[in-house]
Amino acid sequence: MQEPIEIYLDNSATTKPCPESVAAANEMMLRFWGNPSSTHAKGNEAAMKIKEARRAIASAVSASPEEIFFTSGGTEANNIAVFGAAAKNRRIGKRIVTSAIEHSSVLDSVSELEKQGFEVIRVPVDSHGSLSPEAVEKAINADTILVTMMLVNNEVGSILPVEAAIRAARRNAPKAILHCDCVQAFGKLPISVKKLGADMITLSAHKIHAIKGVGALYKRKGLTLPSLTHGGHQEESFRPGTEAAPLIAAFGAATAIACEREGLNARYERIRQLRDYAVDRLRQLEGIVINSPENALPYIVNFSTCRVKAETMLNYLSERGIYVSGGSACAKGEPSHVIKALRLPRDAADSAIRVSFCGSSTAEEVDALIHAVSDGLGRLAHFN
Repeated sequence: MQEPIEIYLDNSATTKPCPESVAAANEMMLRFWGNPSSTHAKGNEAAMKIKEARRAIASAVSASPEEIFFTSGGTEANNIAVFGAAAKNRRIGKRIVTSAIEHSSVLDSVSELEKQGFEVIRVPVDSHGSLSPEAVEKAINADTILVTMMLVNNEVGSILPVEAAIRAARRNAPKAILHCDCVQAFGKLPISVKKLGADMITLSAHKIHAIKGVGALYKRKGLTLPSLTHGGHQEESFRPGTEAAPLIAAFGAATAIACEREGLNARYERIRQLRDYAVDRLRQLEGIVINSPENALPYIVNFSTCRVKAETMLNYLSERGIYVSGGSACAKGEPSHVIKALRLPRDAADSAIRVSFCGSSTAEEVDALIHAVSDGLGRLAHFN
């Protein structure tokens, strides 16, 4: 019996683990399964594998291995960065500057800090998710203690002016801590912590064909933050707990592939061409609106049918083995906070769909998507 066709275009939610990451995890579980904190040979060999992964991830962002701290994922890393920075600087100021389209793990964290008396400035974006550097600079004053801004938005692909924000913070708030969520950019854009200038950046494994359950926080050497958890000396006591060694090894293996410079650049160019092809095909369908900006990361295309609710279209596509999303996997039901921040007309907001590519995505998959969307527009119930 022939296997059903599956077309996976939801890579911003998660990616299929690559063989190298699966092999690395299996090796850790079957061969190097000792506790990395144990001082005997079995523990030492597991610790060495973790060191190898730490070096691979540090090299990928031009950091030192001792500046990389493993977490359970991007959400935990963002929480550690935001709450840790606020705890360190709370005596010198109260203002936190971020964008209105951050991942929920950042926005929910700053909202909690707002309840505790911090002033949170959520800089608005335009209808394509683009953020004005001037608006960011205006928001950063001498009372600012934290600037946290993603490099690439996970729903529309807009590239935020992080470097400009960091330069403004260095001028206007020299004691502010600067954090960048690089989850959607990692493995797609070259990232150098030295060039970016951030004190901390967040990374996640399962967005680059590794395995769910592990991420990393780069923390600049010399920056001391209070630990939010206690009970061990792992990760220099900054994030204690027995390391998830199989996941960490898988993360390192996937990073070595995803961030190899020539491969990264060649993949980017191929995906850019695929994005342009997809946008051209989508615009041939009557009424389609492209929500992503022209200079967005090409791995993400957000569009609206303006006629069929996103959930209805998603179910229709899923029944045909085509997997896309209506926005972030962390948002369910109504339009996400990102789509709301774009201030789109209601019909566009209610019908917004995100397509997200990976290195193995093809023009044939785009053709199948366009055909299915066109078919759905002819068959499914329209608004009103």
